[in-house]
Parts: sequence; C-alpha cells; structure tokens
Amino acid sequence: MVVLGSTGSIGVNVLNIAKRFDLQIEALIAGNNVELLNRQIELFNPKYVGVADKSLADLVCHKNVFYGNEGIVEVINLSASDLVVNALVGFLGLKPTMEAIKCGKRVALANKESLVAAGKFVDVSKIVPIDSEHFALWYLQNGREIEKMTITASGGPFRNTPLDRLKDVKPKDALKHPNWSMGDKISIDSATMTNKLFEILEAKWLFKTEKVDALIENKSVIHALIDFKDGSTTAHFARADMKLPIAYALLGDKFGERILPNIDILKIAELSFEKIDEQRYPIWSFKDEILNDSDKGVVINAANEVGVERFLSNEIGFLDIFDIVKSAFYKFKDIKVDLFEDVFEIDKEVRKYSKRVK
Repeated sequence: MVVLGSTGSIGVNVLNIAKRFDLQIEALIAGNNVELLNRQIELFNPKYVGVADKSLADLVCHKNVFYGNEGIVEVINLSASDLVVNALVGFLGLKPTMEAIKCGKRVALANKESLVAAGKFVDVSKIVPIDSEHFALWYLQNGREIEKMTITASGGPFRNTPLDRLKDVKPKDALKHPNWSMGDKISIDSATMTNKLFEILEAKWLFKTEKVDALIENKSVIHALIDFKDGSTTAHFARADMKLPIAYALLGDKFGERILPNIDILKIAELSFEKIDEQRYPIWSFKDEILNDSDKGVVINAANEVGVERFLSNEIGFLDIFDIVKSAFYKFKDIKVDLFEDVFEIDKEVRKYSKRVK
C-alpha cells in the first residue's frame, strides 16, 4: 500500500496494523517529521518516500525521495499498490484522492476535505472510510430499510465552558481534547464542531442520503446509530481507537479478528446524549444548508482552514474562526461548482478573501 500522512496519528496506527498483519508498504509520504519518517523507512523498507518540501529531502535516509504535492501525485502514479491510505490533513489531500481513483486504486480515506470540497466528483465506490463514525454506519447496516443515520460528537474541550468565556480561550486550551490526542487542525475543528459538520457531508456522499444528523455523546463509546423504518434503532459501541476501522479498511470487510477489548458496559455506568447547541457551536447552523447545497462545502472548508491557521498563530480569537467562515459563506452564497477544476479556483478565491476578513 501507499501511506499518505505516515507520521500523523492515523498514519502511525496504519503502520501498526500493517506490521501486525505483515502488510507490505510500498510508499511512505510524510510532512515535516523527518526523524519519525526515517525510523519508519528503516522498519518498512518502502520503495518510495516523500516529504513536504525540497529542503527536507536531503535529510531523508532513502534514495527515492519525492517532495511537495507534485511528488505525492508522482508516487501514486509510480506505485503498483492497489490501495492508497490518504491520511493527509486539509484540502491538499483532494488531488491525491482523485489521482488514486483515476489510477484504479482503492482509497482508505481519512482526509475529510476530499469529500467535503469535491464529493460530487468522487467515485465513492472506490472509497473505504477510516473515520470511526462512517465505519460505524457501515458496520451497522444489515440490508434493512434505513430511516435516519446519526453520528456522535464528543463536544470537544469546551462542551461545558461558560459561553461568555469562549472569546478568551487560547490555542493551547482548544488543543486539549477531553477524550483523545489528535493533530492541531482536527483538534480545533473538534472544538468548533466543524469536524462533525464535515462528517455529516461525508456521510451524505458515502451513503447517498441527506437523512443524517449528529448528537453529543461525551464518553465517545457510541460512534453512530441507525434508525430503521421498522422502528428499531441500533448503536455501534467501541473504544475510541482508530485501529478498528483501519484494520477493516486495510484487510477487507470480512475481517473479524480481535483488535480492541470489548466495551465493559458496567464500567461505563451511564450514558448521556445532548443536542448540538448552535450557541456554543454556531457552525452547526449551516448543517441543513450544507446538506441541501453541498457546493458550499468547498467554501466552508477553505474559510475554516484559513480561520484555524490564523487562530493557531494567535492572529484572531477562537470565536473569530466562525466569523470568518460565516463571512465567506454569505460572500460566496451563490457559488456553483460545475467542473472539478472549479473546486480549486473557488478554494483559491475563498482563501484570499478569508485572509482579509477582520
């Protein structure tokens, strides 16, 4: 397989599963963590490797080193693997997803932005989702007619913070996820609930339905629920550990070997569920509109990426992230995406605009 984003948390878990089941790694693509990449190279002996930019290439202990977005696309084309794991963060993951599909490869997808920004152009028959929520929705289906799908959210680090204090929270506060450790971008998106908005849109494309919603289950032991038309509801319980969906994505839907300990219901004691509050998570006010007009996904994604970058660099406050997204959302409210190439032009324009929003 080809692993894009090998040094991130999902990439590391992918390689743990690959090692356990003796799966061959043809290519490793990392960002800036050359030290970890070199350790991975020593362990997996890939044919190709890649890093974020040319300045890092000489630090990599390998003879076939590629760099930048062009390098990722080149590696995908050179590789003989039929599986590409896309664990890249952000919009830069879109081209590799499309290139892999174009080359006839399957994509184990953890890159939310591919479907958020360009879901209408993605052949989802080639996609196996790694997100625990979408894995859970797939796992729960049993051929019966579905009424509604629901994914869960943890609520992030500010689920109990008084609303009047949100304006003062700092990046270090937003990065402290209560249930697990993730990268900076996804941690901020969890704090704002943007990640769940994105997962709703992903579910629309993956399962071809707009009947999808989310709620807060703050212990993160239930990842999804499905309401069936016969009146029954099923829930997927599992530990908050990405190795389970990764194992199914890498080894196929017949895989059933033990990866995690089962949930001990008695130790959980009790579960609680909450509606997602639009006052605390104002991005959620766009849920219905984004499901009805998914062309706006590219707008929200681009504006959010700029907002998160500006927040992490202490240029703006936490609540300003949404203000940037909202401003861009209405500035580009009439946008229509007719061609795949339009996605990149719109992304560029939205980013340019969002960097100027005060």
